[in-house]
Amino acid sequence: MLKLEGSCYCKAVTFSVKSHTPYPYLHCYCEFCRSTAGSGGYAVNIMAQAKTMRVSGKKSLGIHHGMYNDDVTDELKQSPALRYFCHDCGSPLWIADPRWPQWVYPYASAVHTPLPVPPEKVHIMLDFKADWVEVPGGANHRHFARYPDESIVGWHHRQGLYIK
Repeated sequence: MLKLEGSCYCKAVTFSVKSHTPYPYLHCYCEFCRSTAGSGGYAVNIMAQAKTMRVSGKKSLGIHHGMYNDDVTDELKQSPALRYFCHDCGSPLWIADPRWPQWVYPYASAVHTPLPVPPEKVHIMLDFKADWVEVPGGANHRHFARYPDESIVGWHHRQGLYIK
């Protein structure tokens, strides 16, 4: 397991968490990720164990819910996911979702621990990417209009990258 340490830009909030799946391979192009964490037009999330999360500077934490278009009804709905950010400098930090309470999803951009380079990049939610964004292609890139069927854990196992 890899211990990840990170913070917001102004260092008002710092965190540490342990991850079996630290490869930052999944690039999300949804409007929410682009708007709140999107240098390059996307956000990169990784997954870690919620029970190992340690946070200092909680007084500077902000939390918000994103909105999404329902695939079936196409209505705008509030996401149950909690998106944590520093309300002092605005840096996005991590996502937690009550549907999967055992996990947190730190933004790779907030992690200061050197992360391993993924052998493949997966680009998701391309139906929502900004028109100006050019998505890389080639042998080491996979593309999905929405979400792939493969989980973060499944991808790490398939690649032989799951860290015990």
